[in-house]
Amino acid sequence: MSISPTFDLLLRGGRVICPASGIDGIRDVAVRNGRIAAVQADILPTSAKEVIDVTDQLVLPGLIDTHGHVYHYVTGRFGMAPDMVGVQSGVTTLVDQGGASCMTLPGFRHFIAEPAKSRVYAFLSAYLVGGLEGHFYPKLYSPDGVDVDATVKSATANLDLVRGIKAHAEIGGFARWGIRVMEMAAEIGRRSDLPVYVHFGQLWGLPESGNNGEDVDTILDRVIPLLRPGDILAHPFTRHPGGFVNREGEVHPVIRAALDRGLRVDVGHGSHFSYRLAKKAIAAGIVPTTLGADIHGYNTHVPQPAGTPDEHEDDENHPFAGQAKFSLVQAMSSMMALGLTLEQVVPMVTSHPAQMLGLSDTIGALKVGMEADVSVLSEKQGRFILRDNENTEVTAERLLQPAFCLRAGTRYDAVASILPQAVAA
Repeated sequence: MSISPTFDLLLRGGRVICPASGIDGIRDVAVRNGRIAAVQADILPTSAKEVIDVTDQLVLPGLIDTHGHVYHYVTGRFGMAPDMVGVQSGVTTLVDQGGASCMTLPGFRHFIAEPAKSRVYAFLSAYLVGGLEGHFYPKLYSPDGVDVDATVKSATANLDLVRGIKAHAEIGGFARWGIRVMEMAAEIGRRSDLPVYVHFGQLWGLPESGNNGEDVDTILDRVIPLLRPGDILAHPFTRHPGGFVNREGEVHPVIRAALDRGLRVDVGHGSHFSYRLAKKAIAAGIVPTTLGADIHGYNTHVPQPAGTPDEHEDDENHPFAGQAKFSLVQAMSSMMALGLTLEQVVPMVTSHPAQMLGLSDTIGALKVGMEADVSVLSEKQGRFILRDNENTEVTAERLLQPAFCLRAGTRYDAVASILPQAVAA
Protein backbone atom coordinates (compact mmCIF):
# COMPACT_ATOMS: atom_id res chain seq x y z
CA MET A 1 0.00 0.00 0.00
CA SER A 2 1.51 3.33 -1.12
CA ILE A 3 1.60 6.35 1.15
CA SER A 4 0.49 9.69 -0.30
CA PRO A 5 3.12 12.44 -0.22
CA THR A 6 2.78 14.78 2.74
CA PHE A 7 3.99 17.91 0.95
CA ASP A 8 3.35 19.53 -2.42
CA LEU A 9 6.89 20.85 -2.85
CA LEU A 10 10.26 20.43 -1.20
CA LEU A 11 13.22 22.81 -1.57
CA ARG A 12 16.09 20.54 -0.64
CA GLY A 13 19.63 21.18 0.51
CA GLY A 14 19.95 24.98 0.36
CA ARG A 15 21.39 27.41 2.87
CA VAL A 16 18.32 28.77 4.59
CA ILE A 17 18.69 32.22 6.18
CA CYS A 18 15.65 33.45 8.08
CA PRO A 19 16.55 36.24 10.49
CA ALA A 20 13.06 36.29 12.01
CA SER A 21 13.40 32.62 12.98
CA GLY A 22 17.09 32.69 13.86
CA ILE A 23 17.86 30.07 11.20
CA ASP A 24 21.08 30.06 9.21
CA GLY A 25 22.19 26.69 7.92
CA ILE A 26 21.49 23.84 5.54
CA ARG A 27 17.77 23.09 5.76
CA ASP A 28 14.92 21.75 3.67
CA VAL A 29 11.77 23.83 3.20
CA ALA A 30 8.49 22.00 2.63
CA VAL A 31 5.36 23.59 1.20
CA ARG A 32 1.76 22.40 1.44
CA ASN A 33 -1.34 24.19 0.14
CA GLY A 34 0.69 27.30 -0.59
CA ARG A 35 2.06 27.61 2.95
CA ILE A 36 5.26 26.76 4.75
CA ALA A 37 4.75 23.28 6.22
CA ALA A 38 8.22 22.52 7.61
CA VAL A 39 11.72 23.98 7.81
CA GLN A 40 14.17 21.35 9.04
CA ALA A 41 17.12 19.19 8.07
CA ASP A 42 16.82 16.06 5.97
CA ILE A 43 13.15 15.94 5.06
CA LEU A 44 12.55 12.76 3.10
CA PRO A 45 12.32 13.48 -0.65
CA THR A 46 9.61 10.84 -0.96
CA SER A 47 7.40 12.96 1.31
CA ALA A 48 6.85 15.56 -1.43
CA LYS A 49 5.13 15.48 -4.80
CA GLU A 50 7.88 17.67 -6.27
CA VAL A 51 11.47 18.12 -5.13
CA ILE A 52 13.71 21.00 -6.22
CA ASP A 53 17.40 20.58 -5.48
CA VAL A 54 18.73 23.97 -4.26
CA THR A 55 22.13 22.75 -3.08
CA ASP A 56 24.69 25.58 -2.99
CA GLN A 57 21.93 28.18 -3.28
CA LEU A 58 20.51 30.65 -0.76
CA VAL A 59 16.93 30.08 0.37
CA LEU A 60 15.49 33.24 1.91
CA PRO A 61 12.10 34.53 2.99
CA GLY A 62 10.46 36.15 -0.02
CA LEU A 63 12.38 39.35 -0.73
CA ILE A 64 10.61 42.63 0.02
CA ASP A 65 11.42 45.70 -2.09
CA THR A 66 10.58 48.75 0.02
CA HIS A 67 10.96 51.25 -2.84
CA GLY A 68 9.16 50.42 -6.06
CA HIS A 69 7.48 52.47 -8.78
CA VAL A 70 4.83 50.17 -10.22
CA TYR A 71 1.80 52.34 -11.00
CA HIS A 72 2.23 51.23 -14.57
CA TYR A 73 1.15 53.74 -17.28
CA VAL A 74 -0.45 56.16 -14.79
CA THR A 75 2.87 57.56 -13.51
CA GLY A 76 4.43 58.01 -16.93
CA ARG A 77 7.85 56.52 -17.47
CA PHE A 78 8.29 56.00 -13.75
CA GLY A 79 5.77 53.18 -13.58
CA MET A 80 7.13 49.69 -14.21
CA ALA A 81 5.11 46.50 -14.69
CA PRO A 82 4.89 45.16 -11.12
CA ASP A 83 5.76 41.55 -11.87
CA MET A 84 8.83 42.57 -13.88
CA VAL A 85 10.41 44.05 -10.75
CA GLY A 86 8.59 41.56 -8.54
CA VAL A 87 8.31 37.82 -9.01
CA GLN A 88 10.15 37.80 -12.36
CA SER A 89 13.13 39.34 -10.53
CA GLY A 90 12.97 36.97 -7.56
CA VAL A 91 11.08 39.47 -5.37
CA THR A 92 7.76 38.47 -3.82
CA THR A 93 6.62 41.76 -2.25
CA LEU A 94 6.74 45.32 -3.60
CA VAL A 95 6.02 48.63 -1.90
CA ASP A 96 5.06 51.32 -4.40
CA GLN A 97 6.45 54.61 -3.13
CA GLY A 98 4.03 57.43 -3.78
CA GLY A 99 2.61 56.41 -7.13
CA ALA A 100 -0.97 56.38 -5.86
CA SER A 101 -2.74 59.26 -4.11
CA CYS A 102 -6.07 59.55 -2.35
CA MET A 103 -7.51 60.37 -5.79
CA THR A 104 -5.98 57.48 -7.71
CA LEU A 105 -5.78 54.70 -5.11
CA PRO A 106 -8.91 52.86 -6.39
CA GLY A 107 -7.25 52.50 -9.79
CA PHE A 108 -4.02 51.32 -8.19
CA ARG A 109 -5.92 48.66 -6.28
CA HIS A 110 -7.98 47.44 -9.23
CA PHE A 111 -5.43 47.62 -12.05
CA ILE A 112 -2.12 47.02 -10.24
CA ALA A 113 -2.32 45.39 -6.81
CA GLU A 114 -5.14 42.93 -7.45
CA PRO A 115 -3.99 41.50 -10.83
CA ALA A 116 -0.29 41.29 -9.91
CA LYS A 117 1.24 37.92 -9.10
CA SER A 118 3.57 39.77 -6.71
CA ARG A 119 2.32 41.13 -3.40
CA VAL A 120 1.89 44.87 -3.81
CA TYR A 121 1.45 47.48 -1.09
CA ALA A 122 1.40 51.27 -1.30
CA PHE A 123 2.89 54.18 0.54
CA LEU A 124 0.27 56.76 -0.36
CA SER A 125 1.50 60.02 -1.80
CA ALA A 126 0.97 63.10 0.33
CA TYR A 127 0.13 64.92 -2.92
CA LEU A 128 -3.22 64.78 -4.69
CA VAL A 129 -1.56 64.04 -8.03
CA GLY A 130 0.50 61.17 -6.66
CA GLY A 131 3.66 60.15 -8.46
CA LEU A 132 3.28 61.95 -11.76
CA GLU A 133 6.58 62.94 -13.29
CA GLY A 134 7.20 65.65 -10.73
CA HIS A 135 10.66 66.59 -11.97
CA PHE A 136 8.87 67.97 -15.05
CA TYR A 137 5.85 69.44 -13.24
CA PRO A 138 6.99 70.71 -9.83
CA LYS A 139 4.13 73.21 -9.50
CA LEU A 140 1.80 70.27 -8.87
CA TYR A 141 3.64 69.56 -5.61
CA SER A 142 2.98 72.79 -3.72
CA PRO A 143 0.98 73.00 -0.45
CA ASP A 144 -2.10 73.69 -2.58
CA GLY A 145 -1.67 70.18 -3.99
CA VAL A 146 -2.00 68.51 -0.59
CA ASP A 147 -5.32 67.67 1.11
CA VAL A 148 -4.53 66.41 4.59
CA ASP A 149 -8.07 65.34 5.49
CA ALA A 150 -8.71 63.48 2.24
CA THR A 151 -5.38 61.67 2.37
CA VAL A 152 -5.85 60.60 5.98
CA LYS A 153 -9.34 59.34 5.14
CA SER A 154 -8.11 57.38 2.12
CA ALA A 155 -5.17 55.85 3.98
CA THR A 156 -7.12 54.72 7.03
CA ALA A 157 -9.93 53.28 4.90
CA ASN A 158 -7.48 51.12 2.93
CA LEU A 159 -5.05 49.75 5.49
CA ASP A 160 -4.97 46.37 3.78
CA LEU A 161 -3.15 48.10 0.93
CA VAL A 162 -1.77 51.37 2.32
CA ARG A 163 1.09 50.84 4.77
CA GLY A 164 2.63 54.31 4.88
CA ILE A 165 2.86 57.85 3.48
CA LYS A 166 5.39 59.14 0.90
CA ALA A 167 6.82 62.65 1.24
CA HIS A 168 9.73 64.70 -0.11
CA ALA A 169 12.24 66.94 1.64
CA GLU A 170 14.52 68.42 -1.01
CA ILE A 171 15.93 71.77 -2.01
CA GLY A 172 13.69 72.33 -5.06
CA GLY A 173 10.55 72.09 -2.95
CA PHE A 174 12.00 74.03 -0.02
CA ALA A 175 13.15 76.86 -2.32
CA ARG A 176 9.61 77.18 -3.69
CA TRP A 177 7.44 76.61 -0.62
CA GLY A 178 9.64 76.21 2.44
CA ILE A 179 8.90 73.41 4.88
CA ARG A 180 5.10 73.62 4.70
CA VAL A 181 4.54 70.58 2.45
CA MET A 182 6.72 68.44 4.70
CA GLU A 183 4.78 69.62 7.76
CA MET A 184 1.54 68.56 6.08
CA ALA A 185 2.95 65.15 5.17
CA ALA A 186 4.10 64.60 8.75
CA GLU A 187 0.60 65.51 9.95
CA ILE A 188 -0.90 62.93 7.59
CA GLY A 189 1.43 60.32 9.05
CA ARG A 190 0.53 61.22 12.63
CA ARG A 191 -3.22 61.29 12.04
CA SER A 192 -3.25 58.04 10.07
CA ASP A 193 -0.72 56.45 12.48
CA LEU A 194 1.36 55.29 9.52
CA PRO A 195 5.11 55.62 8.89
CA VAL A 196 6.25 58.48 6.67
CA TYR A 197 8.88 57.66 4.04
CA VAL A 198 10.86 60.83 3.26
CA HIS A 199 12.84 61.36 0.08
CA PHE A 200 16.07 63.30 0.62
CA GLY A 201 18.31 64.60 -2.16
CA GLN A 202 17.55 67.17 -4.85
CA LEU A 203 14.64 66.14 -7.05
CA TRP A 204 12.67 68.95 -8.67
CA GLY A 205 15.48 71.38 -9.42
CA LEU A 206 15.55 75.01 -8.36
CA PRO A 207 13.11 77.74 -9.38
CA GLU A 208 14.37 80.56 -11.59
CA SER A 209 14.95 82.71 -8.50
CA GLY A 210 17.45 80.16 -7.16
CA ASN A 211 17.53 78.88 -3.61
CA ASN A 212 15.38 81.69 -2.20
CA GLY A 213 17.54 81.74 0.88
CA GLU A 214 17.30 77.98 1.51
CA ASP A 215 20.40 75.98 2.43
CA VAL A 216 20.36 72.35 1.28
CA ASP A 217 22.51 71.28 4.23
CA THR A 218 19.92 72.47 6.78
CA ILE A 219 17.02 70.41 5.42
CA LEU A 220 17.78 67.32 7.52
CA ASP A 221 18.04 69.42 10.70
CA ARG A 222 14.63 70.97 10.06
CA VAL A 223 12.76 67.86 8.90
CA ILE A 224 13.91 65.25 11.41
CA PRO A 225 12.17 66.95 14.39
CA LEU A 226 8.86 66.58 12.51
CA LEU A 227 9.22 62.80 12.33
CA ARG A 228 8.28 59.99 14.69
CA PRO A 229 9.97 56.71 15.60
CA GLY A 230 9.33 54.30 12.73
CA ASP A 231 9.45 57.00 10.04
CA ILE A 232 11.96 56.37 7.27
CA LEU A 233 14.78 58.51 5.89
CA ALA A 234 15.33 57.54 2.25
CA HIS A 235 18.28 57.92 -0.14
CA PRO A 236 20.97 58.30 2.54
CA PHE A 237 23.71 57.77 -0.05
CA THR A 238 22.30 60.02 -2.77
CA ARG A 239 24.69 61.67 -5.20
CA HIS A 240 22.39 64.72 -5.25
CA PRO A 241 22.65 67.58 -2.72
CA GLY A 242 20.66 67.09 0.48
CA GLY A 243 21.60 63.57 1.53
CA PHE A 244 23.33 62.27 4.64
CA VAL A 245 26.74 63.61 3.58
CA ASN A 246 26.96 67.39 3.43
CA ARG A 247 28.90 69.60 1.03
CA GLU A 248 31.97 69.38 3.25
CA GLY A 249 31.94 65.60 2.88
CA GLU A 250 30.86 64.96 6.47
CA VAL A 251 27.94 62.88 7.73
CA HIS A 252 25.31 65.14 9.28
CA PRO A 253 25.52 64.92 13.07
CA VAL A 254 21.72 64.78 13.37
CA ILE A 255 21.59 61.35 11.72
CA ARG A 256 23.01 59.37 14.63
CA ALA A 257 20.59 61.04 17.05
CA ALA A 258 17.69 60.34 14.67
CA LEU A 259 18.53 56.64 14.52
CA ASP A 260 18.90 56.51 18.31
CA ARG A 261 15.33 57.75 18.72
CA GLY A 262 13.89 55.13 16.39
CA LEU A 263 13.93 56.58 12.89
CA ARG A 264 14.88 54.15 10.14
CA VAL A 265 16.97 54.37 6.98
CA ASP A 266 16.08 52.94 3.56
CA VAL A 267 18.77 52.80 0.89
CA GLY A 268 16.46 53.72 -2.00
CA HIS A 269 19.25 52.57 -4.33
CA GLY A 270 18.35 53.30 -7.95
CA SER A 271 20.15 56.05 -9.81
CA HIS A 272 20.60 58.26 -6.72
CA PHE A 273 23.11 55.87 -5.18
CA SER A 274 26.78 56.88 -4.78
CA TYR A 275 29.42 54.35 -3.73
CA ARG A 276 31.68 57.24 -2.75
CA LEU A 277 29.19 58.72 -0.29
CA ALA A 278 27.92 55.33 0.90
CA LYS A 279 31.45 54.42 1.98
CA LYS A 280 31.65 57.58 4.10
CA ALA A 281 28.28 57.04 5.76
CA ILE A 282 28.85 53.35 6.48
CA ALA A 283 32.29 54.15 7.90
CA ALA A 284 30.50 56.56 10.26
CA GLY A 285 28.29 53.71 11.47
CA ILE A 286 25.20 54.44 9.37
CA VAL A 287 23.93 50.97 8.45
CA PRO A 288 20.57 51.08 6.63
CA THR A 289 17.54 49.38 8.08
CA THR A 290 15.99 48.41 4.76
CA LEU A 291 17.10 48.15 1.14
CA GLY A 292 14.73 49.44 -1.52
CA ALA A 293 15.84 49.09 -5.14
CA ASP A 294 14.07 52.21 -6.52
CA ILE A 295 13.71 50.78 -10.02
CA HIS A 296 11.70 52.90 -12.45
CA GLY A 297 11.47 53.54 -16.16
CA TYR A 298 14.09 56.27 -16.06
CA ASN A 299 16.87 54.12 -14.65
CA THR A 300 16.14 50.92 -16.52
CA HIS A 301 15.90 50.54 -20.27
CA VAL A 302 12.57 48.92 -21.05
CA PRO A 303 10.24 49.44 -24.02
CA GLN A 304 7.89 52.35 -23.39
CA PRO A 305 4.16 52.25 -24.15
CA ALA A 306 2.66 54.05 -27.10
CA GLY A 307 1.82 57.63 -26.20
CA THR A 308 4.88 58.30 -24.06
CA PRO A 309 5.63 62.01 -24.58
CA ASP A 310 8.36 62.35 -27.20
CA GLU A 311 10.10 65.16 -25.36
CA HIS A 312 10.80 62.85 -22.41
CA GLU A 313 11.59 59.68 -24.30
CA ASP A 314 15.35 60.02 -24.66
CA ASP A 315 16.12 62.64 -22.04
CA GLU A 316 19.46 61.60 -20.56
CA ASN A 317 19.82 64.84 -18.58
CA HIS A 318 16.94 64.31 -16.17
CA PRO A 319 17.92 63.65 -12.54
CA PHE A 320 17.26 59.91 -12.75
CA ALA A 321 19.39 58.75 -15.67
CA GLY A 322 20.87 55.46 -14.58
CA GLN A 323 21.98 51.94 -15.19
CA ALA A 324 20.37 50.02 -18.03
CA LYS A 325 19.53 46.95 -15.94
CA PHE A 326 19.04 46.56 -12.23
CA SER A 327 17.33 44.51 -9.52
CA LEU A 328 16.86 44.30 -5.78
CA VAL A 329 19.25 41.35 -5.71
CA GLN A 330 21.88 43.45 -7.51
CA ALA A 331 21.37 46.09 -4.80
CA MET A 332 22.13 43.39 -2.21
CA SER A 333 25.41 42.67 -3.99
CA SER A 334 26.10 46.39 -4.05
CA MET A 335 25.81 46.65 -0.27
CA MET A 336 28.06 43.62 0.21
CA ALA A 337 30.67 45.19 -2.07
CA LEU A 338 30.72 48.11 0.38
CA GLY A 339 31.74 45.79 3.19
CA LEU A 340 28.45 44.73 4.72
CA THR A 341 28.06 41.00 5.26
CA LEU A 342 25.42 38.79 3.72
CA GLU A 343 24.08 38.28 7.25
CA GLN A 344 23.65 42.07 7.59
CA VAL A 345 22.01 42.49 4.19
CA VAL A 346 19.42 39.67 4.33
CA PRO A 347 17.39 41.29 7.16
CA MET A 348 17.26 44.51 5.09
CA VAL A 349 15.13 42.73 2.47
CA THR A 350 13.19 40.32 4.72
CA SER A 351 12.48 40.80 8.43
CA HIS A 352 13.20 44.54 8.66
CA PRO A 353 10.83 45.63 5.87
CA ALA A 354 8.16 43.31 7.27
CA GLN A 355 8.49 45.21 10.54
CA MET A 356 8.42 48.55 8.69
CA LEU A 357 5.13 47.54 7.09
CA GLY A 358 3.64 46.17 10.32
CA LEU A 359 3.34 42.78 8.63
CA SER A 360 5.83 40.58 10.49
CA ASP A 361 3.15 37.96 11.03
CA THR A 362 2.44 37.80 7.27
CA ILE A 363 5.68 38.22 5.32
CA GLY A 364 9.44 38.33 5.78
CA ALA A 365 9.91 34.94 7.45
CA LEU A 366 9.94 31.21 6.76
CA LYS A 367 7.65 30.10 9.56
CA VAL A 368 5.27 27.16 9.56
CA GLY A 369 1.79 28.35 8.63
CA MET A 370 2.84 31.49 6.77
CA GLU A 371 2.24 31.76 3.04
CA ALA A 372 5.15 30.21 1.15
CA ASP A 373 6.88 33.33 -0.12
CA VAL A 374 10.45 32.19 -0.75
CA SER A 375 13.33 33.63 -2.79
CA VAL A 376 16.11 31.36 -4.06
CA LEU A 377 19.37 33.05 -5.06
CA SER A 378 22.57 31.79 -6.58
CA GLU A 379 25.90 33.14 -5.40
CA LYS A 380 28.92 33.55 -7.66
CA GLN A 381 32.46 33.87 -6.33
CA GLY A 382 35.03 35.90 -8.21
CA ARG A 383 35.67 39.55 -9.04
CA PHE A 384 32.80 41.52 -10.53
CA ILE A 385 32.62 45.20 -11.46
CA LEU A 386 29.70 47.27 -10.11
CA ARG A 387 29.32 50.89 -11.23
CA ASP A 388 27.17 53.77 -9.97
CA ASN A 389 25.93 56.85 -11.83
CA GLU A 390 29.01 58.84 -10.89
CA ASN A 391 30.96 56.13 -12.74
CA THR A 392 32.57 55.07 -9.50
CA GLU A 393 33.43 51.38 -9.64
CA VAL A 394 33.66 48.84 -6.85
CA THR A 395 34.73 45.24 -7.12
CA ALA A 396 32.42 42.61 -5.64
CA GLU A 397 33.91 39.29 -4.65
CA ARG A 398 30.46 37.75 -4.26
CA LEU A 399 27.64 38.39 -6.69
CA LEU A 400 24.07 37.38 -5.93
CA GLN A 401 21.61 36.58 -8.69
CA PRO A 402 17.96 35.49 -8.45
CA ALA A 403 17.13 31.96 -9.57
CA PHE A 404 13.40 31.75 -8.84
CA CYS A 405 10.88 32.53 -6.16
CA LEU A 406 7.75 31.02 -4.71
CA ARG A 407 4.79 33.30 -4.19
CA ALA A 408 2.25 31.51 -2.00
CA GLY A 409 3.83 28.25 -3.19
CA THR A 410 3.67 29.01 -6.92
CA ARG A 411 7.02 29.08 -8.70
CA TYR A 412 8.16 32.03 -10.83
CA ASP A 413 11.52 31.88 -12.59
CA ALA A 414 13.75 34.96 -12.63
CA VAL A 415 13.30 35.90 -16.29
CA ALA A 416 12.82 39.68 -16.13
CA SER A 417 14.45 41.59 -18.98
CA ILE A 418 15.83 44.15 -16.51
CA LEU A 419 18.02 41.64 -14.66
CA PRO A 420 21.73 42.54 -15.05
CA GLN A 421 24.38 40.09 -16.17
CA ALA A 422 27.59 39.53 -14.24
CA VAL A 423 30.57 41.56 -15.49
CA ALA A 424 33.88 40.01 -14.45
CA ALA A 425 36.73 42.26 -13.34
